[in-house]
Amino acid sequence: MKMHTKTIQLSSLAIFAALLVGCSGPQVRYGDAKAVETVNANYGSTDLQMIAEAMTRSLLQSKAISGSKDAPIVTLADVKNKTSEYIDTRVITDKIRTQLMKSGQVRFAVSVSEMQNQTEELKRQNQSGLYKGNTIAKTGNMQGAQYRIEGSIASIVKNTKDVKDVYYVFNLNLINNESGLLEWSDEKEIRKTATR
Repeated sequence: MKMHTKTIQLSSLAIFAALLVGCSGPQVRYGDAKAVETVNANYGSTDLQMIAEAMTRSLLQSKAISGSKDAPIVTLADVKNKTSEYIDTRVITDKIRTQLMKSGQVRFAVSVSEMQNQTEELKRQNQSGLYKGNTIAKTGNMQGAQYRIEGSIASIVKNTKDVKDVYYVFNLNLINNESGLLEWSDEKEIRKTATR
């Protein structure tokens, strides 16, 4: 009788453990951030990496950047999304800026979207009376950028019953702020096809 009760208890425990494992949710694992992602034809991480790497490499080889004695000061505007899908273009902008900064060939001035934070910080230091005078960041000493970088991503989507074809084009421009001249421009094209 004791053996039978023990067997029932062990069986109950095994069933309970199996239920817990079955109800514990999805299995999570780390993947390679650089691996090609092909879940669907929409914009994804592989596209982001290809765009950022291609544009950064091309820009760093441009005469305006590679031919400069000192690392020129640039601003980078947020990439514009001209596609019909939601794309967090701030991620593209940040990825390009990070790669350009790592190269050491350019320096960045505060962009238009970051200017509010910069002016608030200067006001806080200069008008709050909380800081020692010789440690305060003085107003009127910000450096202007020689160039600005602007970009956009657009797409053309074609659908049939069995196929979705998406063509992306990413364009990036380097503009001389003083002359208004376009100093460099390049584009990266990506085509993705998904079949049902």
